[in-house]
Amino acid sequence: MAKPLRIKGPGTFFITSGTHNRLPLFQHAKTAELFLETLQHYRREKKYIIHAFVAMPDHIHLLLSPRDISLERALQLIKGGFSHRLDSKFPVWQRGFTDRRMRDREDFLKHLDYIHDNPVRARLWARPEDFPFSSAFTKPTSAAEAAPPDA
Repeated sequence: MAKPLRIKGPGTFFITSGTHNRLPLFQHAKTAELFLETLQHYRREKKYIIHAFVAMPDHIHLLLSPRDISLERALQLIKGGFSHRLDSKFPVWQRGFTDRRMRDREDFLKHLDYIHDNPVRARLWARPEDFPFSSAFTKPTSAAEAAPPDA
């Protein structure tokens, strides 16, 4: 099967990538935090602008705009950088990723909401702002606020 044709040039993209064999790698806080550190590392290096993200147990969603690099290169940095930092002897990611270029502001906002609502739809947390591995996260002010649903 041929690789999908990707549009060259600037843009903002909604990206999904799964873990190898859908292993729930990011259900472990330490691993999810390492992924977020990797994501932020390349953001600070100005490789891309990250508009939204979520690390679900077995996949990630990103809304990002590459800067002076291709979309493929941005994902190589993110996935490869994380794999290197994790130092796993086993495969970490499924091959490739899916992407969708944002057409307009409405499309962007729809995908931003989708990313932030993902942990709620999966019943991991009651509110998007409570899920710690998402750009929607807001730091709790009390221990009671930090509890997952039904805790």
